[in-house]
Amino acid sequence: MSTFTPTRRATLMATCFVMVAAAASGSALAQAAKDAPRQAAPAATPAAPLAAAAQQPAEMKQIALSDKQVEGVLASQKEMDAITDKIPQAAQDKPDPKVQAQLDAVAKKHGFASYGEYSDVVDNISLVLSGIDPKTKAFTQPPEALKKQIAAIQADAKMPAKDKKAALDEMNAALKSTPNVQFPDNVAVVTKNYDKLSAALQEDQ
Repeated sequence: MSTFTPTRRATLMATCFVMVAAAASGSALAQAAKDAPRQAAPAATPAAPLAAAAQQPAEMKQIALSDKQVEGVLASQKEMDAITDKIPQAAQDKPDPKVQAQLDAVAKKHGFASYGEYSDVVDNISLVLSGIDPKTKAFTQPPEALKKQIAAIQADAKMPAKDKKAALDEMNAALKSTPNVQFPDNVAVVTKNYDKLSAALQEDQ
């Protein structure tokens, strides 16, 4: 049985929400980018703090996404949230076996072999989302997209120095664990479902 592994998603989701902040401008961009890493921790399922993920980066398993898998994630989100929202903060990394069984059951109900497979699919969706511009829907490899956001924060003269340092520390930590998308076709699969996926994966914020 797959184990619950929320920590590896923290950095990816932080990157995703930093990119969503790109839709803002001026000081709004600065504030959104500053807040994004902290808001990203809950993600689609409970995630450990970004700092912990950065200290112990876990290599994500990249897979080719299908329309059916994306549909499964969207259809299962509310049921997954109903379970994961009840997991205490202290138990996020090692949930009760009964909780794991519930997660596996929901995953199987929606076409996944296990919660582990579901988790891999969400990881890959989140990675692609992090490189999509929310306005133009144009895709840039996540590391490059994050670098552009880092540059934007560095150039923001209105952002308080303390806030800027905190934001840059978080974003640079995320950059270390953010890979390129290895399956180009995943971009098309996620992009055509961008609005639904963005809404579903941000509901917990």
